[in-house]
Amino acid sequence: MAHNIKYNEQTRKHSFFSVKEKAWHGLGQIVSDYPTSAEAIKYAGLDYLVEKRPLFTYDNENFHGNEDTDIIIPEIEVPNYFATMRTDTEDVLGVVGREYHVVQNIDAFSFFDSIVGGGHGILYETAGALGKGERIFITAKLPDNIRVGFDDLIEKYLFLTTSHDGSGSIITAFTPVRIVCNNTLNCALNNMSNSIKIRHTESAQDKLKQAHELMGITNKLATELGDIFNRWSRIRITDKQVLQLVQQAMAPSKEVLENVLKGKEDEHSSYFKNVCNNVCEFAFSSETQQSHTTKGTLFGAYNAVSGYFQNVKTYKDDESKLKSIQFGSGLHKSQTAFKLCGQFEKNQMLFN
Repeated sequence: MAHNIKYNEQTRKHSFFSVKEKAWHGLGQIVSDYPTSAEAIKYAGLDYLVEKRPLFTYDNENFHGNEDTDIIIPEIEVPNYFATMRTDTEDVLGVVGREYHVVQNIDAFSFFDSIVGGGHGILYETAGALGKGERIFITAKLPDNIRVGFDDLIEKYLFLTTSHDGSGSIITAFTPVRIVCNNTLNCALNNMSNSIKIRHTESAQDKLKQAHELMGITNKLATELGDIFNRWSRIRITDKQVLQLVQQAMAPSKEVLENVLKGKEDEHSSYFKNVCNNVCEFAFSSETQQSHTTKGTLFGAYNAVSGYFQNVKTYKDDESKLKSIQFGSGLHKSQTAFKLCGQFEKNQMLFN
């Protein structure tokens, strides 16, 4: 699979680090011990500043009829728009408006540091930059695990991503990960969001400092998830029921979902059938799905959908995978599967 990890020509290193194990792209610096935030920033090549600079364009004299000179000077300032630029490489990262406020990489790490200062014991596990450095991401491991059954462990992480190109907000989220298959278990409990979005405005840094409220959400989610996953690991589900759940979760439109619910198999496209077959193949054949907590269980069915996006689906590059899993189609389909599994559990209780 292609990657989009930033390669720094000056340091001759990829802008990424991880602790102890390589990520799926196999790039970056592997460190043996959990670093401090200052060390993590350097390991990941995130120790650069971004500035918002004025944009200029050419007047008629400089834009036309200047074949006799190599010097063309842009003299007209573009009002209300600015370029965001790395000061170390002078790479232009994007074009933003007047209200856009740059949040430096070090300020993104300060969010996690404020939690560490509160005694929560967060450990920086991965961080990196994508493209030319226009998007960065950080994952930090929380202490303790969610235990499903006797030996199926789910680690708790906080994830943060922000962009310097004006394409999106600062997003920080709780992302539990099933250790056995590195499967990000995105979920949605009682319509309570597991993430906080912060716009790039002048108040962004203040909001970032206040975002420790996510810890309260995280602790509540972790407790509820542990109870739910343990119940689901004891609920049996047939292969046919898994297929039906997968089809509903993966339906790309209301029309397709309607055909699924009406049992109109002939109306499904070949692409949709192949996707559902790949999810089911992961559910029934993957070694990580053969434990007593997942084989033939509702918890395994949920893992089939979330695990497909993490371990089976191919992506154009790492940025596409990151976006899908954390806040794109992978997140939405996994949350749909979570809700469907919750409904399946309720139906089982009604008929038993």
